[in-house]
Amino acid sequence: MELWYGGKIYTMEQEGEWVEAVISHNGVIVAAGDTQDLYGSYQDKIETEHDLKGAVMYPGFTDSHLHIIGHGERLMRLDLSFMKSAEEVKQALKLHSEQVPAGEWIIGDGWNENQWEDKRIIHRDELDEVSSDHPIMLTRVCRHALLANSYAMDTAGVDDKTPDPQGGVIVRDKDGKATGYFHDQAQELIKGAMPAVSPEYLKKATQLAVSDMHANGLVGGHSEDLNYYGGFRKTFDAFLHVIDGEETKFRAHLLIHHGVIEQVDEENLGFKKGTDFVELGALKIFSDGALGGRTAWLKEEYADDPGNYGVAIHSEQELDGLVAEARKRSMPVAVHAIGDGAVEAVVDAIARNPLKTGERDRIIHAQILDAAIIEKMKSLNVVLDLQPTFVSSDFPWVIDRLGNLRMKTSYAWKTLIDAGIKCAGGSDAPIEEINPLLGIRAAVDRRATYDHEVYQTEERLSVYEAVSLYTKGSAQAIHKENSQGMIAKGFVADFTILDRDLFALKPHELADANVMMTVVDGEIMYQR
Repeated sequence: MELWYGGKIYTMEQEGEWVEAVISHNGVIVAAGDTQDLYGSYQDKIETEHDLKGAVMYPGFTDSHLHIIGHGERLMRLDLSFMKSAEEVKQALKLHSEQVPAGEWIIGDGWNENQWEDKRIIHRDELDEVSSDHPIMLTRVCRHALLANSYAMDTAGVDDKTPDPQGGVIVRDKDGKATGYFHDQAQELIKGAMPAVSPEYLKKATQLAVSDMHANGLVGGHSEDLNYYGGFRKTFDAFLHVIDGEETKFRAHLLIHHGVIEQVDEENLGFKKGTDFVELGALKIFSDGALGGRTAWLKEEYADDPGNYGVAIHSEQELDGLVAEARKRSMPVAVHAIGDGAVEAVVDAIARNPLKTGERDRIIHAQILDAAIIEKMKSLNVVLDLQPTFVSSDFPWVIDRLGNLRMKTSYAWKTLIDAGIKCAGGSDAPIEEINPLLGIRAAVDRRATYDHEVYQTEERLSVYEAVSLYTKGSAQAIHKENSQGMIAKGFVADFTILDRDLFALKPHELADANVMMTVVDGEIMYQR
């Protein structure tokens, strides 16, 4: 048995509840309480003592929505996320291109024109000037749009006459010329021309991501990666190889994109199957795009783009069909839905195709809502996967997209929690930073990175509510609230240990805490 003592230990069972010590054994919490009482009861069985030395322990933080391999790729690729202008991006590409052999792809991640003083989209002609010897592909921060140069487009067989695919847009200028800007499903035209990634590449990306998540205090993550790297088996094997349950422990819950569900069937796998640490999850569906590229599906037109309502990835019949496919396999669904048009369509599809297993469906993002949609959600057994840092990165430009009236029920985390709707917290990494403390701070402070102003103060969460998103909320999302997300008898011994007490900090100080230790299954996976 192991004794954890010497610091404040928040159980998260109730707000403010804490204990002095925890006993764990074989990865499970045996008891929690006063140090003297536990030592007296278990002293003959205690084999290892862990002195927290004044640090503060919480139930292990879990990211409820991210892309693990994508995060690893971001650590491997040219990172454009902190660049402040199109010129800075082009300069970085030029320097990078000089180190890459001719013919090899140049890949960059994370550009965001809303962070630039000149909020324009880089044209393919500009990328051609950077290099005509390399295919270039640059993924926007939202991952719902990319930029490509002419070499990449030629490699993909895309020209000015290529039609828009279903659920996607090839942006063209007034003369009908493709600008190199591809939205949503149109991205696959370019991505499909890229060389296949190797198993070694996937393993390296996964290992880098998991190590980085451990260092950021994460004991687990709910990820969606299985449809993008050459097939289900190839990607699943990378997770099984890296997260072996011996050297590396991390609770990876992998959503199954509907594009690979038949491959999963052929492997005789499915929902909740896998290993103790790599588990298959709900059927993942996309119902719309993103706000940055104005492809999130809205009920009313974009305030800054009249006539544009965004992109519905599926028709009502197609969406119903995908939900029905999940139900045939007794699976919940996890649906990407940002705009109110998309969220309403998803809510209605779930209501028409109820889940009868007791598991919970998930609506991912749910950023733009209205009162009627919130009322509908209250009657469904759903969890909302929220990304609190979107408040930091999307304001103030999102107000121009939506107009002031719609903002009253947008990014409305407090309204949702007060309505009794279950909510979980994630980063959507690599779109946002992986650090859960940034999400906790954003949920409590609601301060924008761009102008440092605070937006929608009425939607601020308490620190307890914010930490709950990454502990109890993430457990509820996978119907494991009786074994994960709290420090209590019978729960897994997963702990995030910080150097300070989040409940004693001011809102702007919450992300200043340092991870001292990350514990999974009773074993230390990271130590500062």
